[in-house]
Amino acid sequence: MARWRPPQPGSTAIISRVGFDRLKAELDELWRVKRPEVVRALSEAAAEGDRSENAEYQYRKKQLGEIDRRVRYLSKRLPGLRVADGKPSDPDAVFFGAEVELEHVDNGSQHRYRLLGPDEFDSTPGGISIDSPMARALLKRRVDDEIDVTLPEGRASYVILAVRYD
Repeated sequence: MARWRPPQPGSTAIISRVGFDRLKAELDELWRVKRPEVVRALSEAAAEGDRSENAEYQYRKKQLGEIDRRVRYLSKRLPGLRVADGKPSDPDAVFFGAEVELEHVDNGSQHRYRLLGPDEFDSTPGGISIDSPMARALLKRRVDDEIDVTLPEGRASYVILAVRYD
C-alpha cells in the first residue's frame, strides 16, 4: 500500500541564472553520470543471486529510486522556471535577487540576506527563499523602512540599512 502525502504548497517559479545553471548541471550529472553507475552496480548485485538477502542490491535499488525521483522533479521543474536576469527597474527597492542588510530594532544585531528562488536559497550562504515570511515583508521596501515580521521565535522589527544588486 502506498503512503499518501499531502501535496506541497506551490512555490514561486523564479530563479537566478546561477541557480538555474546549477540545477541544470545537477540534472545532467544525475542522468548522464550517476544513474548509469548505479544501474551498472545494481545489475552486478542482482547477478549475485538471492536478492532478498543481498544488501548491495537493496541499497542500489533504493539509491536508483532516489536518483529517479530527483530527475523527475528537476525535469518537471526546470521548464517552468523563469530566470530573472539583470537589475530591477527600481534598484533602491527590494526585489528578487537583492542583498539586504538589516538591523534588529530591539538588540541592534545586523543581518544580511539575499532573496532567492525556493529552489536555490539553501545553496547560498545568507540566502532566503522569496516565499519566506522575511522576504515577503521585505519586498518593495526601501532603505530606512521598518518592517515587522513574524518569525518562529515571535514578532520582530527590523530597519533596512542597505539594498544591493550584483
